[in-house]
Amino acid sequence: MLNNLTTGFVGRLRARDPAAWFELWETFGPILRAQLHKWGRGRIGFETVQDISQETLAALSHSIDRHDPNKGARFSTWLLAIAKHTLSGEIDKRMALKRGAGKKPVALDEAWAGQHDGPSPGNHYEQAVFDAKVEAAIRMVEREAEFADFAVYRMRVFEGSQGKDVATALGVSEPTISRRLTKVRNLLRERLGEVMEKYSFTEEERGEASRNGIDPNPSKAADALFDDALADIYHRQMILRREDQAAS
Repeated sequence: MLNNLTTGFVGRLRARDPAAWFELWETFGPILRAQLHKWGRGRIGFETVQDISQETLAALSHSIDRHDPNKGARFSTWLLAIAKHTLSGEIDKRMALKRGAGKKPVALDEAWAGQHDGPSPGNHYEQAVFDAKVEAAIRMVEREAEFADFAVYRMRVFEGSQGKDVATALGVSEPTISRRLTKVRNLLRERLGEVMEKYSFTEEERGEASRNGIDPNPSKAADALFDDALADIYHRQMILRREDQAAS
């Protein structure tokens, strides 16, 4: 069943909460645009891709209350199915205009979106959706944490600077750097858990963090692996966002 974080967020979408819409767009917009560019094969331009990705998010908000999570469809699979539907409708409309005749759009099959045996997204897409969730948690922590604390984590983990170099740059002791690093890491673990719950329809999705080397449970032995995994995802997301911006 959908958890309280998921249903609460969906409720905000259905109520047309601008902050919820911005959050969904900010998190998954680049992935949808990248997929639509791939499927369009040059037949559609960037402005059309922008429109279709927004229509996909609108379709998501209208159909999510009718989704049956017990049928096993993942959030990522469902999002992709709606994106394919909106793209197909746009291409059908364009072909109909070329022929000089109208064509009624094909209805989105809600039952299909919940089936185990429907078309499955590739591993690259699934990884991209997971990475987007992790980046969303990082953005949350960056806004929530003290500026100096997050700056330490960014310099040590995302930029790969040595602790003594960060301490010198910020004019503090190395033990202070370690304390700030731990503070932000613990907050990241908390927010990662919340984000994974919010954007998950299945238990399999909720367990993705641990399977990707991001153990949500505090453990000193796992801290280095946690930081390394976050750094890898952060850099992949920065590449994706640069490519998305360049396409615009």
